[in-house]
Amino acid sequence: MTLLEAIILGIVEGITEYLPISSTGHLILTKSALGLSGSAVDAFIIVVQGGAILAVLGLYRKRILQMIQGLLGKNQAGRKLLINLIIAFLPAAILGPLLDDKIGEYLFKPIPVIAALAGWGVVMILLGPWQRKIFHKKSDIDKTNAHSFIDIEHLTWRKALIIGLLQCVAMWPGTSRSMMTIVGGMFVGMKPKHAAEFSFLLALPTLGGACVYKGLKNVLGEGPSMFEVLGPTSFIIGTIAATIAAALSVKWLVNYLQKHGVALFGWYRIALSVVFAILLWQEVISL
Repeated sequence: MTLLEAIILGIVEGITEYLPISSTGHLILTKSALGLSGSAVDAFIIVVQGGAILAVLGLYRKRILQMIQGLLGKNQAGRKLLINLIIAFLPAAILGPLLDDKIGEYLFKPIPVIAALAGWGVVMILLGPWQRKIFHKKSDIDKTNAHSFIDIEHLTWRKALIIGLLQCVAMWPGTSRSMMTIVGGMFVGMKPKHAAEFSFLLALPTLGGACVYKGLKNVLGEGPSMFEVLGPTSFIIGTIAATIAAALSVKWLVNYLQKHGVALFGWYRIALSVVFAILLWQEVISL
């Protein structure tokens, strides 16, 4: 892998990780277009998610500090947020390692991935009118309904658990973790901005856990590790690229969701599924 290829993969990871359009699908297309393959490249794609983690740590450093203070017993709101994130993370933490091999065996195939891309795209299109009616028209016009929405600090542990369970659906390749958690947040009564913020914060333990799990699995497995094959420089450069791209992506998404619905991403997913299907059929790419 060249440094330019590491940068490209890092940028694609950073842009798509937090957008509800499936980072998995885009990374498969990108690595195939670059002619890259092998377990080392697959591990690189997971570990470079560390850049997306760094972006959220930087953008939401005040929330992170709030949770640290809560852990020390100095901030009740921060303590509640930390507990909610742990509760939301637990389902994926338990099911992820248990289902990892089965997911790779049964779902990481053309038809399941394409079905996830297109199927959830349709769902997002159908959610568009509902989102505009509930979160935009009512909150802007009917101020008496403003109290019906909750922010991060008023999220209950039960609602956090619902978001966490929905996040597990994203273990199906092509679904999008960001989509499930943002839509889940809106479903339990959070405005899009707050749902997105909770989704980004939930990504910290989720992506962090995935990075550590996949990284150790690769390093401790048989054969040369990803660092021996690709070299440490590729990981450093790719992570930096992912950090910058993810930071820009997060800021854009929050601003977009405050004014628009999620339907645009649904149409994009359907178009992507068509491209994906054609390229797989023509054997230009492979899973």
